Amino acid sequence: MNSVIAYFNKPILKYSLLFGLALGLLVFAFFLGLYAMGIVPLGNNKVMDIGIHIILVAGACWYYRKKVGNGFLHLWEALTIGYVVNTVGALIAGWLIYFFVTYIDPAVFTAYVAQMQDLMMQGKAELVKNIGEAEFQKMYKGVGDMATSELITDEVGKKTVMAIIPILVISLILRKQDYSILQDNKS
Repeated sequence: MNSVIAYFNKPILKYSLLFGLALGLLVFAFFLGLYAMGIVPLGNNKVMDIGIHIILVAGACWYYRKKVGNGFLHLWEALTIGYVVNTVGALIAGWLIYFFVTYIDPAVFTAYVAQMQDLMMQGKAELVKNIGEAEFQKMYKGVGDMATSELITDEVGKKTVMAIIPILVISLILRKQDYSILQDNKS
């Protein structure tokens, strides 16, 4: 057990997991805020939570640079922190949303599926032109048969893709290395 605790006691992992936990809880709070306002809190309405992801990834990198790195942060550290925070946050948010739509209010998921099918029907002419009628019907049926458990993988997948560029930019902006070892100090 001590070896497991020692493994997770590394600052880069410990702070990334803590910021990821905070991220997951904040994204779920955003979900609940949309729900409280009467907006379907899934799909396109929830996309704006990527801002929370970006803010917490930047905050985690800044905090690590200031408290652990003593003002220095390597690019690989920033990338690691960014992707761990993003992935852990998406996993926690995905599971919390899954439990909410499964046990508290399944009508949210039903409204989400109906909204997706409505959107598909609005763009049916264009979709049929591009992929054909048979493939459209298959896709439409797939949306109708979607299970609530797919929300978890959907959350992780979308947030991973959406956060690639912001994490790279944050990592490049906040990195700072000690270049004094490269200088020739011969007197």
